[in-house]
Amino acid sequence: GRVLLPNASVAEVITFSEPERVSNAPEWMFGRIRWRGWRIPLISFSLLAGMALEERVEGARVAVVKALDDPLRLPYIGVLTQGFPRLTTVSPDILVPNLDFSGERPGVLINLMLRDDQVVIPDLAAIESALRDVFANAA
Repeated sequence: GRVLLPNASVAEVITFSEPERVSNAPEWMFGRIRWRGWRIPLISFSLLAGMALEERVEGARVAVVKALDDPLRLPYIGVLTQGFPRLTTVSPDILVPNLDFSGERPGVLINLMLRDDQVVIPDLAAIESALRDVFANAA
């Protein structure tokens, strides 16, 4: 499925660069990358949400997403993307609940259908909380 984010939450899309590793980090947390003077966490949303078993980095890009809860300590999050993110005009009448989906996934706020495509809206607050836990447990 695709990840659906408000355009205003994406600061920039950059090419993938090898991250600095973070000790004791879960598989979905690749490490930190440098972006505009910041060291920002790089995550795989697909791995976090259990939507993939592995993540390819060849040809990947990073969507730099503005964090919501703690802009002083965690202002941005890098989210690994395959391909180039695109703008999509969305209106309430073309978004419908995904009735084929059952259960909850970590980091997912809601599962929807956008026309014929399955989309997920990430729970950025939950992702930020999970990242704070990762950094608290890092050695």
